[in-house]
Amino acid sequence: MRAIIVDQPGGPQALTLVNRPTPEPGPGEVLVDVATGGVNFIDVYHRTGAYPMPTPFVVGSEGAGTVRALGEDVSEVSVGDRVAWAMCPGTGYTDETVVPADRLVLVPAEVDLETAAAVMLQGLTAHYLARTTFPAAPGHTALVTAAAGGVGLLLTQLLAQAGVHVIGTVGSSEKAALAREAGAADVVLYREEDLVDRVREITDGGGVEVVYDGVGKDTFEAGIEVLARRGMMVLFGAASGPVPPVDPQLLNRSGSLFLTRPTLADYVADRAELTARADDLLHLVARGDLDVRISRRYPLAQAEQAHRDLEAGGTTGKLLLVT
Repeated sequence: MRAIIVDQPGGPQALTLVNRPTPEPGPGEVLVDVATGGVNFIDVYHRTGAYPMPTPFVVGSEGAGTVRALGEDVSEVSVGDRVAWAMCPGTGYTDETVVPADRLVLVPAEVDLETAAAVMLQGLTAHYLARTTFPAAPGHTALVTAAAGGVGLLLTQLLAQAGVHVIGTVGSSEKAALAREAGAADVVLYREEDLVDRVREITDGGGVEVVYDGVGKDTFEAGIEVLARRGMMVLFGAASGPVPPVDPQLLNRSGSLFLTRPTLADYVADRAELTARADDLLHLVARGDLDVRISRRYPLAQAEQAHRDLEAGGTTGKLLLVT
């Protein structure tokens, strides 16, 4: 099998293509022929050591493929099933991998494997953010940072379909068009407009009920400023870097605000929640109710370039490694 590994944390050049023996599935595990793996910011955090991993390690935690072999005591899937997964470190950037059976979900016949891989981590993230962390509903106004990014486009669609007035932040006119197509009612070009002033103008000074912030350091303070009284800051990422420590009194002074830092792992911790969330998400895709934008596809050997493109911030939608 081919795999992209990291021997020592570092820049994109730390990603190395190697050949390894095909792994054998143990009890409760499944061997999968990987069709495609998703590229995510968490892979960058692992590569750089921001989220430390024992080295050497195979990069990636998301993908889709076909079940080739079963270990003992596997009942969730069968040989030949088309499956997808997320949040399984060491399983994405390779053409064969072993995945715990209880972390796999079945892919509907109407959804191709590339789309399934593209929607798992980012789609499940958008799903829990919109449906559970802050159950968005008609009458709410939400600010979505990086609204043309992978999570942003999916989150914007789910919110708009729920009747939420979505304000999206983007960095270019091209990205503004994508955010509007996804359902954003208003778009703020943060390089040209003051985010706080523009949101106050849009909301007649009332602010927004929720901010979904996957950018972090560069947008957090502005996000706090535009929240309405008792609004919620949902900080789910740090694409621009981690947010400095926050004095809880800031939440008090700003209107008795709520602050949460969720992670997908806690919203798919048991299999029942994972399958319920994934089934809902994949059937939205199958029915055409959720558009999954695949921005770029790279051969496995070009993982380094995929990371460079992701970190440069010019991409929209999803990046995939195709085996």
